[in-house]
Amino acid sequence: MDPVQVRPMCEGDLASAERASAVTFFEAERSTRRVSDPEIEPRSAVASKQWIDRMRFFLNLDPGGCWVAVRDDAGVGEVVGFAISQNRGRLWFLATYGVLPSHRRLGIGKRLMDAALAHAGGRPGIFSSSVHPGATRRYRLAGFSLHPQMRMIGTVDRSTLPMVDGLQEGRADDFEWMDRLDQDLRVAGHGPDHGYMLGTLRLVVSRDRARPGYVYLDDHGRASLLAAAHPETAQKLLWEALAVSQGRTLVNCITTPNEWAIDVGLAARLDIGQEGYIAVRGMPVPAPYLASGHLL
Repeated sequence: MDPVQVRPMCEGDLASAERASAVTFFEAERSTRRVSDPEIEPRSAVASKQWIDRMRFFLNLDPGGCWVAVRDDAGVGEVVGFAISQNRGRLWFLATYGVLPSHRRLGIGKRLMDAALAHAGGRPGIFSSSVHPGATRRYRLAGFSLHPQMRMIGTVDRSTLPMVDGLQEGRADDFEWMDRLDQDLRVAGHGPDHGYMLGTLRLVVSRDRARPGYVYLDDHGRASLLAAAHPETAQKLLWEALAVSQGRTLVNCITTPNEWAIDVGLAARLDIGQEGYIAVRGMPVPAPYLASGHLL
């Protein structure tokens, strides 16, 4: 009898799945850490709660895309792998995926990915990938193109900050045009994800009808998701993020079509490095656009 069962996720799996996620990504980050990178630290209690809250949101909204691999020892189900994906209109995205290091090379990852991809129903797809060779091989075999992504990190040189105009605080009544912009850039709108993000992040928008755009900022002023109709608007939004950043900041998920972000980061005296891949299938890499790790 197979000791590991791959099945749909349920509410009771969230805490165990978070523990598996924390261990999986801690080990992955530690194994790929560069000498110049900061020490890798375990996920904080606050970050663990945020992970559970976000995965609960996905589970309630589109449960068919949420899968776990569970090892049942003595009647106690321990999550050893997870694949959380979502359909939004014509787009499928993979929010997070992993298998505990102790359970790799057993075919669990393939079973989880097959279940998540079956939920896609042939839709175009997108997600952010680590550099783990086993995972990237699986993604490529599933028909995804892997586009190297960069990240910029450091403390902003405030003498470089330009004057930025035309930006306002975002509101829920911006979602309609934001979804239209999303459709132009990434096949489908974020839909209900905008409401979730507005409840946990600050939204800054440009309502210029010819060149609209938006950015969500976290508590440290980091850009969590950025979309714009024109690179000039995208640069304004990113400069706003850098202007409110606190201490060391991060600009993540920068792909080659988004070199406008590299220009801003270099001007602000941030350091550039490589960080995994953006994987896409049946769609181009979005631009001007900086993807969110979980919400894409």
